Amino acid sequence: MTQTAASKPKILTFEEYLAYDDGTDTRYELVDGELVEMPPESLENDAIAVFLLFELGKLLPTRLLSLKTEIETLGRRARCRTPDLLVHSEESRAALEGATRATITRDMPPPALVIEVVSPGATNRTRDYRHKRTEYAARGIAEYWIVDPEERRVTVCRWVDGQYEDRVVRGAERLESDVVPLFELTVEQIFAMVG
Repeated sequence: MTQTAASKPKILTFEEYLAYDDGTDTRYELVDGELVEMPPESLENDAIAVFLLFELGKLLPTRLLSLKTEIETLGRRARCRTPDLLVHSEESRAALEGATRATITRDMPPPALVIEVVSPGATNRTRDYRHKRTEYAARGIAEYWIVDPEERRVTVCRWVDGQYEDRVVRGAERLESDVVPLFELTVEQIFAMVG
């Protein structure tokens, strides 16, 4: 099948993405210069993100916690991801002071922890387990949690010697974090609270 010039999506720069407004409430991520519409969250995924936000808020200053902050990542072309939840480093939080948009650009320090709750579907699984993992690693983000409601597991990716080392946590195992060392919940508890 041959694509015509009219059917090819417009490739945006990062700056064009930041200025983009189609007049709707549609959320987008930028992947290799193309706008990718983000579907609405499921009730369960939204509840997991909010539950984790509240639990992290018991252990960390709330100014370091953020829902839906964008992160410019690296790729062939411009990329920008919007994780479900993140924990700022002191440096990334300071870099956003006075900003009109919660977007961590490439020239800013990375957040300390990014959390993605996997949405149903093979495309979403590939995006969270493969693509975003690579992009967050390239940014040097200390930890990346992949919370998977379908598999009832959490994959904790820790930055060690220039790459992520993964630990899959299930059931009664406690989710251990270098970024949030006092985090005490088990995976079972996380899913029980929202189920």
